[in-house]
Amino acid sequence: MTSVSLLEHDAGTGHRRRPPRRVGTPVAITFLVGAVVAVAALSVVVGARPIPIAAVWDTSHPLHDISRARVDRTLLGLAVGAALALAGAVLQGLTRNPLADPGILGINAGASLAMVLAMSGFGVSQLRDFLWIAFLGAAVAAVVVHVIASLGRDGATPLKLTIAGAAITAAATSWTTGLLLVDRQTMDAFRYWQVGTIGGRDLDVLLTGAPFLLAGGLLAVTGSGLLDTLALGDDLARGLGRCTALDRVILGVAVVLLAGTATALAGPVAFVGLVVPHAVRGLVGPGHSRVLSLSALGGAVLVVVADTLGRVILPPAEVQVGVMAAVVGVPVFLLLIRRGRVGRGPL
Repeated sequence: MTSVSLLEHDAGTGHRRRPPRRVGTPVAITFLVGAVVAVAALSVVVGARPIPIAAVWDTSHPLHDISRARVDRTLLGLAVGAALALAGAVLQGLTRNPLADPGILGINAGASLAMVLAMSGFGVSQLRDFLWIAFLGAAVAAVVVHVIASLGRDGATPLKLTIAGAAITAAATSWTTGLLLVDRQTMDAFRYWQVGTIGGRDLDVLLTGAPFLLAGGLLAVTGSGLLDTLALGDDLARGLGRCTALDRVILGVAVVLLAGTATALAGPVAFVGLVVPHAVRGLVGPGHSRVLSLSALGGAVLVVVADTLGRVILPPAEVQVGVMAAVVGVPVFLLLIRRGRVGRGPL
């Protein structure tokens, strides 16, 4: 076998390109688990004021309270990042769209509209109420998208889901903008959540959303086989005895639980669900059982790194994690495109 036969043809340029190098799953897991531990420790000790790690368990330390607040913030960042990346990986497999992220089903737009309606119409101002309202808005938007996509022949196909999601997102965003323009007080309260942040939350907030995150994660991970089957095409999947409509509902519920809860906890944080699954596929290949579990670890790393950088990049001010996730995510995504790891091969 010649070296040329080992090269992959690039139809877009007419050149031959070597397939991307991949690492074994155990190596990738070891690396990402180590990265999670490292960035979590850095998140606790690094900030506007450095804190020794001993302050976390030393109750007599003068910085103990600050360290505990950072621990809560770090745990929330890990949970939100894992949920968003896992939801993005499921959506990309479900819709067979390499550009899919949790916003494609109208989840972010639905959560935002529900928040604005609650603040403007009912005077809601408590963080715990926001959690339930944002989750409800995300869930309703996802259900509406699925119902619309199910109309007509063939049911909720990937293309129809994508189009319906874009339409509902545009409609919900328009209503949200209109309500904010006529209510300045709501705009001032809403924009802090809208930019995406994990600061100012305590552990009780995470514990409120934890059951939904765990349920969604369990559905997503156990549904990896469904994604592998759906990737073969609807006709072949039905030929193998699968009910593709039911499979999509199960996976859609997982996405709503994960992305809806993460959005409710931290606001709409972009790029995590888009970038991380592509990076993971470049490392270990397209198998969904590997991609889903490793995406959760990679998403946790990305959000915590973004939050930590946001605390130190412009002292004494703080850049919110929703902004920093895009700042970190965009160069990574462009690098993946440059190396041909986006949109190549099966999802």
